[in-house]
Amino acid sequence: MATGFLTKAVSTATLPVAPLYGAFLSYFIYHPPRKRHHKTPADLGIDSTDVTVPLDGFKGRGLHVWLCPADPQRVVVLGHGLGLSKSASLAQAKLLHQAGYTVALFDHRNHGRSVADRACWGMSDRHTDDVVAVVRYLRSLDEYAAARIAVYGFSISAFPSFYMLRRGEDCPVDALVCDSGPALELAPLFRNFVASGGLPVPGPLRSGPSRTVLEAVASSAAVAMLRVQWPPAAEGAYERTPMLFLAGERDSMIPAAGVHALGERYPLAEVHTLPDTPHIQGIKTQPDLYADTVLGFLDRTLKD
Repeated sequence: MATGFLTKAVSTATLPVAPLYGAFLSYFIYHPPRKRHHKTPADLGIDSTDVTVPLDGFKGRGLHVWLCPADPQRVVVLGHGLGLSKSASLAQAKLLHQAGYTVALFDHRNHGRSVADRACWGMSDRHTDDVVAVVRYLRSLDEYAAARIAVYGFSISAFPSFYMLRRGEDCPVDALVCDSGPALELAPLFRNFVASGGLPVPGPLRSGPSRTVLEAVASSAAVAMLRVQWPPAAEGAYERTPMLFLAGERDSMIPAAGVHALGERYPLAEVHTLPDTPHIQGIKTQPDLYADTVLGFLDRTLKD
């Protein structure tokens, strides 16, 4: 009892600091420490070319891409989860490449080997610009100019992959795959992200009233920094683009219910819940079901 009282007393004493630290965490979410690539395509027996895709406003710098050629008429662009790098998506890349798809894996800004962007406002458009830049780059190459292209997003980065459909005819894609996101509501996602223990929170702020304030400020500030109109209206590209959402039955970060609630709004969306699966682990927990679902969807949508 004495220990509990002391913990609560310390948390109460640090309460004035909690809003400031919550604001810091909201910035940290979009600007995490970079993780080195723990594997490359070569480690999985995949030939690839390193490419830098330029971004407007960054003078020769941009997004680092591994381009893994196969069928030039069927291309899949893969992102990665927040705080990770494109090497985290290599298992999916191998699945797709073995099925004959050309695969382009890219690091979002502030991740992997891509450009640093210190901005803290308009983060939705900035991360959406990343996806659009890679698709446009591929369309600019003669061998992929007429390709059917799918975009494949993961976790929080599934949101800009989905949001890019707002660009419509300015950057057309033929299909969308999202693993462990997106969801109908944004604030719970960031609260869950803070609560997951994946962010650096000092001991006195990890419980009690300070923790409550910290999570509220961090999640509300992170949503505000997006400057996003969410969810997108079910019109234009959202009416005509086939979508596959994969949700984990045991996902505590982006629960399956929120993914289903979003998918129900769009006429060509399929939502599949993977049994006994936590966040972004479907390819490990349900490898056969995962492969059959993804490849079956892409076979239907990227073939003439």
